[in-house]
Amino acid sequence: MINEISTAGNLIKIIEDSRNNALKKVNEELIRMYWNVGEYLSKEAENAVFGDAYIDSVAKEIQEAFPGIKGFNRRGLYRMKKFYETYCNDEFVTTLLTQISWSNHLAIMSKAKTAEERHFYITLCIKELYSARELDGQINSGYYERYILSKEKLLPEPIKGLKENPFLDSYVIEFLDLPKNFKESYLRKGLIQNMKEFILEVGKDFTFIDEEYRVQVGGEDFRIDLLFFHRGLQCLVAFELKIGKFKPEYISKMDFYLEALDRQKKKENENPSVGMILCASKDDEVVEYAMSRTLSPMMVAEYKLQLPDKAVLQKKLQELINMPLIEE
Repeated sequence: MINEISTAGNLIKIIEDSRNNALKKVNEELIRMYWNVGEYLSKEAENAVFGDAYIDSVAKEIQEAFPGIKGFNRRGLYRMKKFYETYCNDEFVTTLLTQISWSNHLAIMSKAKTAEERHFYITLCIKELYSARELDGQINSGYYERYILSKEKLLPEPIKGLKENPFLDSYVIEFLDLPKNFKESYLRKGLIQNMKEFILEVGKDFTFIDEEYRVQVGGEDFRIDLLFFHRGLQCLVAFELKIGKFKPEYISKMDFYLEALDRQKKKENENPSVGMILCASKDDEVVEYAMSRTLSPMMVAEYKLQLPDKAVLQKKLQELINMPLIEE
């Protein structure tokens, strides 16, 4: 019976892999077709007769040749033209374009304001395998702006030593339906009940292990709010949730948890555990003072219960970009 289950499992994996590869090939051909159509229309636009009437006639002929075909109306053909013109001189993405879906391309072209932002979301889609809904949510939450602003923050020395920093300075968890005045336990339970959305926000390399994870020291039980494993960092990640403003004493508590995890739970092939203190708000100067002498890799971040104003994030990002360099 066990051998039969094992055989069935292997066959299912073969079928799933083949189906996924076939879907990738289909998507690659679709994107190449849209690119070629867009290139043709872009060159045709140099003619004086090009315009809505010309596009409508082309769309009509395509419908007659391929009855029921979708996406080749006036709007769709203009999108293909825009697709080609957006990326035709962009060497960074020309080799990446076939790796994400047409729906994701449309979202990126319509909402990303700069080439850098488009590059960011294309790369992110490839890494995280976003669906159209997931990508739309990330763009609406200002993920690009929050990511760039986070990277400009002064990182604690232990975090600088990591081969990558997967953490943000601010997380948006608007998917939680919390009352006006809530306890930390409500926040934890809300994240557990919406773990798929939370993983989407923090990154798909995070694998959830448990809530109120128990470590025992000196015969006494201590509970870590949320425990994850990060595949990229190859380490345990402890999350502590706070409903108020950051306080310096949170650092020593996290130090204690990370030490307990490293001594009791960390495997030999894993890297030292990392901590994330998630607060409703924080003062960066207080955080810097509190963490100045800790040797533990940890971060302090804010969470937002409502979608941020993208205009405000973009203004902050623009201020950062235009900030004059200070010569030492």
